[in-house]
Amino acid sequence: MPLKKGDFILINYTAKVKETNEVFDTTIEETAKKERLHKEGEIYEPKLVVIGEGWVLKTLDESLTTMKLNKAQAVEIPPEKAFGPRDPEKVKRVPLKQLLAKDVHNPTIGMRINYNGKMATIRSIGAGRVLLDFNPPLAGKTLIYEVTVNKKLKTKKAKITALIHRRIPVVEEPKFKFAIQEKTLTIEMPEDTFYIEGVQIAKRGIAMDVQKFLPQMTEIKFVETFKAEPKPETKS
Repeated sequence: MPLKKGDFILINYTAKVKETNEVFDTTIEETAKKERLHKEGEIYEPKLVVIGEGWVLKTLDESLTTMKLNKAQAVEIPPEKAFGPRDPEKVKRVPLKQLLAKDVHNPTIGMRINYNGKMATIRSIGAGRVLLDFNPPLAGKTLIYEVTVNKKLKTKKAKITALIHRRIPVVEEPKFKFAIQEKTLTIEMPEDTFYIEGVQIAKRGIAMDVQKFLPQMTEIKFVETFKAEPKPETKS
């Protein structure tokens, strides 16, 4: 059956700039290492997408319904449908001493910095002045996404598992246990999640996602169980 809007799918992709062949994003760890994009602590795995929800660029989202499982497909996205055209008005020269005053002590070409609350890329340095580009790094670029749909999630259990993992990816999926009773979903939070920064926001996100995509679930409960430490035996 063809893929359609609302389907839950897992995709792998590698994204590159058409003009230079430079890879700027990937879900595949081996590719990230090869392209020197690998970040410590980053989780490389197939990405959950609900088709039509705007979780990926619109042109890519729309093309997903034309794809087949486990068959790689390239999607070309022109600048106007990606990060927009490059605006020359957003390129400005500023005195180097202004950067130094803002604690940018070793500016280098290509560095991304926060300048007066806006992100900019340093394009050149010379004669005591720095050329700052406030355009998004991929503005004006044609993008190529090489995409494979790895799996379509069909069951309620698979969809809930994926929605939980999307919000709390640092904890392995099997550690979450949940039960469905009529209109109530009860999720047992594993101990690994208790002290994760932002876990309350993640829980709220999970609840909103589940109620949006599985509207029959009108009540979401999160259970955290703190077990007592075993007491050392005392000798009589």
